[in-house]
Amino acid sequence: MTPPIVVDIDGTITRGDGSSSIDPRAFERLREWPEPVVVATGKAFPYPVALCQFVGIPALVIAENGGIVLVDDEVQITGDARAALAVGEAYREAGYDLGWGETDLVNRWRETEVAVDRASPLAPLEALAEERGLEVVDTGYAYHVKDPAITKGEGLKAICDVLDRDPEEFAAIGDSENDVSTFSVVGRSFAVANADELARTTADEITQRSYSEGAFEALSALRS
Repeated sequence: MTPPIVVDIDGTITRGDGSSSIDPRAFERLREWPEPVVVATGKAFPYPVALCQFVGIPALVIAENGGIVLVDDEVQITGDARAALAVGEAYREAGYDLGWGETDLVNRWRETEVAVDRASPLAPLEALAEERGLEVVDTGYAYHVKDPAITKGEGLKAICDVLDRDPEEFAAIGDSENDVSTFSVVGRSFAVANADELARTTADEITQRSYSEGAFEALSALRS
């Protein structure tokens, strides 16, 4: 049987050309999937919701690494950005920069965490986060300051509660340490070949190909 799936965005269904653009072939692959498709990402909430709309699939979304969940038109916000915002402010006061420029579209709609450009120093950010009981997750695209209790895996459990499905029915595809919590609760997990070491060592299988090509390889394996 074809399982429901949980799919990351950046580094997973994006093209491996140095850009953050989604491989357009992913739209058809996800649209024709016969079981529920959950989009799970570290991006702010509007991005995966818009992706679901453009793909043409029901909006089943885990955003901000689990801080926000959307299922059956119900939004669940499990995170609180106040501590993360305090970390960001302290980081700036210490002379560092979040790295996104004055407009900062990366954090503009973020509700439960703060994202920092990976070009910014990590050690002082981690120290400030630890002081407030938070963690810093490196997704390969940004540093995310977040509550350690909030994860994509917990977000999937929340979706499954509403759908009356078991997380072990799902298969997951991802590339980063923020996908590890998802890998730990699903029945089958794939790390694309470009995945970081933690994702690679946690996944059940590693694809031979990278980025979107790896995701398509995983999808084909799940249909065979």
